[in-house]
This record gives sequence, structure tokens and C-alpha cells, in this order.
Amino acid sequence: MAFSFSYNFLFSSAILLLLHSTSLVAEARSSVPISYLISQKLFDSIFLHKDDTACPAKSFYTYDSFIIASKSFPRFGTTGSLAMRKREIAAFLAQISHETTGGWATAPDGPYAWGLCFKEEVSPQSDYCDSTNQEWPCYPGKSYKGRGPIQLSWNYNYGPAGKALGFDGLRNPDVVSNNSLIAFKTALWFWMTEQKPKPSCHNVMIGKHVPTEADIAANRTVGYGLVTNIINGGLECGIPNDSRVNDRIGFFKRYGTLFKVDTGPNLDCAYQKSF
Repeated sequence: MAFSFSYNFLFSSAILLLLHSTSLVAEARSSVPISYLISQKLFDSIFLHKDDTACPAKSFYTYDSFIIASKSFPRFGTTGSLAMRKREIAAFLAQISHETTGGWATAPDGPYAWGLCFKEEVSPQSDYCDSTNQEWPCYPGKSYKGRGPIQLSWNYNYGPAGKALGFDGLRNPDVVSNNSLIAFKTALWFWMTEQKPKPSCHNVMIGKHVPTEADIAANRTVGYGLVTNIINGGLECGIPNDSRVNDRIGFFKRYGTLFKVDTGPNLDCAYQKSF
């Protein structure tokens, strides 16, 4: 009986130690910084032309600013399996590439090598002020046009982004196109933040978002296409073969190859209703 007790105790202790070690390994892996997954060399191979003289954002979007900004959002690119983490980073970079692209069909190295070429919207059609929004009122004379990697737009985005990140987004929206670190932070803030009824892009890419009844009725299937819907679905989704959506997909496919990770299903939002 004593031998049996000792053996069982030792066996149980070994199992607990193994489980604890496995947990520590998993925790360590999840805390690996994204610089481990995207090096300066990979970043430069993704954005081949961002610092060309033809790009208005020349020398603005630096690798260091991206990495430092990501530290303010520790769940970005650190959740789930290695493939999931790579896929999320690739998806984020693909979306901001479309938003800031300077590429064209016959561009050198192809149209999907020209992300991060612009830092603010060219020839905006309005000042993007929603005067009905009383929570984030527009400041006189200010434009809330697209700025930064995600082309942050509208007073109801500048206000909360500034509050979350420590700048006055309503009074000083120009800081997003004047400060590289803040610019990347606004893009990551938009990516990580849930704005109901929209889920966060982050939760979609890590498989955490569970479609609601409204999502199912609107055919909003989980995948990269849903991220496009979150970002600009009102203008781009529900349109078969939309060139803007195809451009976003083109960037994602190229980056997936560079990251050596598959893109997953449901890349399009052609048959999704917008939020």
C-alpha cells in the first residue's frame, strides 16, 4: 500500500509538473514580441516602395514606429497559434496597404508592393464631420479626413482614438499625419477596438468573433472579407467583383506568401450586407 501511494503521488506530481511546464511554454510563446514574426528585413520586403520619392509619405512609416506602436496593444499578433498570429499581422498590413497604396496595375514589382505610400487622404470630398454626433463634436475649422495607415476618418473616430491614445483628436487631428508613432497607434486602435454592432478586426482574425443572428442573416461570414466590411463595408461590400475589395485581397495574398501562412477562407465581402 505504501509503495502504491508513493508511486501514485510521484506519477500525479509528474503530470502536474508537465502540465505546468506546458502552460509556461504556451504563455512564453504568446508573449513573443511581433518583431520575432516580422523582422525589419521582412517589413522592407513587404513595403518595397514606401520610401520612394513618388510617395508623399516617404520616410514617414518606419519599422521602429510600427513595432513600438504595437507594444501599446499587447494582444495584437500574439494570440493563438503561430499561423494565426502571422495571419493577423499579414491581414492588418494588407488592409493598411490598400488604404495608403500608391500602386497601379503596371507598377514596378506589381500593384501590391506599394503600400504605405500616402499618409493622408488626397482631395477629400468633405470635412468628415458628423454634426449629429454630440459625444464627439467637431471643432470649428478642422477636417476629419482620412489620415494615417488606416486612414482614420470622421469625428466619431478621431475623438475616441485620441482619448484612448492621449492626444486631442478633435482639436488636433493633423497629428495623425505628422507623427509616425501616433499614426500607427490609431491604426492599431481601430483594429483592436470593438465598435458595436461591429466586432473588432482582431477578434475576427483570431477566430474569437461568433456571428450574431443579424450577421448570419446578412451573410457576414467570418474571415478577411468581414474585416473589410468592418473597415469600409458601407462603400465596398455587397458588390460582386468590386475593385477595391479585390485590391485588399491582392495585398493579403501577397503578404500571406511572404509570411508563409495561408489566408484562410471568406476573403471577399461581395455578398455581405454592411453593418
